[in-house]
Amino acid sequence: MSDSDLSSRTALVTGATSGIGLETARQLAERGATVLLHGRTPEEARAAADHLVATTGIDATQLCSFAADFTRLDEVESLANRVVTEHPRLDVLVNNAALAAPERHTVTADGNEIAFQVNFLAHYLLTCLLEPALTSDPGGRVVNVSSSLHRTASISWADPNRARRYSRLAAYAQSQLALTVFAADPRVTAVSVHPGVCDTALLPLYAHEGVTPAEGAASVVRLCDPTVEIVNGAYYDRAERVEPAPAATEDRTVRRLSKLADLLVGRTA
Repeated sequence: MSDSDLSSRTALVTGATSGIGLETARQLAERGATVLLHGRTPEEARAAADHLVATTGIDATQLCSFAADFTRLDEVESLANRVVTEHPRLDVLVNNAALAAPERHTVTADGNEIAFQVNFLAHYLLTCLLEPALTSDPGGRVVNVSSSLHRTASISWADPNRARRYSRLAAYAQSQLALTVFAADPRVTAVSVHPGVCDTALLPLYAHEGVTPAEGAASVVRLCDPTVEIVNGAYYDRAERVEPAPAATEDRTVRRLSKLADLLVGRTA
């Protein structure tokens, strides 16, 4: 893995208060990057930044805390507006925040199934709104932290909220397939990555044991490094580029998902 200096880079990491997100923020900052840590609440984001400063040699000036509850799309909009205002040049966006779909079918105040909104729709909206800040220079990129479970999924186009037939595993897998498909959207320079099965809050969806969040984060951070060449729209299983599920790169699916997402987040052409 490259250990190149990232002191000229600014990266936003969503879901940076625990697990892979916190470790991704730590590893980026330890290599010199300015890291915008996103948490669900201001208190959680601030606590994560304080923890990193207290337990590492990271300078507090490298860390900026931001908050938005991804179950509320208005908060996602506010987050994007603040980032664009305060950091008009953003080199990397790591779309990492995720939750396991609950046992019972749950819909957000915006009317979307909760895993589909938090894991995909919020990141779709955030990425679109951050377009003015995301650099188009070589090395600028979006990294979607996806999952191998996307291979088991299908997008329920007629019922994306899965109101008629709900299963938590199917709902979670659908959100990960959508995030993987989004990396192939030609409007963004992006990749998606399965960081391996890690010992995080999502572990029960996969197995009984996993690698450390730090090991998973290393696969994410590698793709944030501008010296690591990426293939736009590609899917990586840890450090290796592999083919995603066939639907993930179909032009028709990419266009159809974009239309659906625009509708669900209230964006108009």
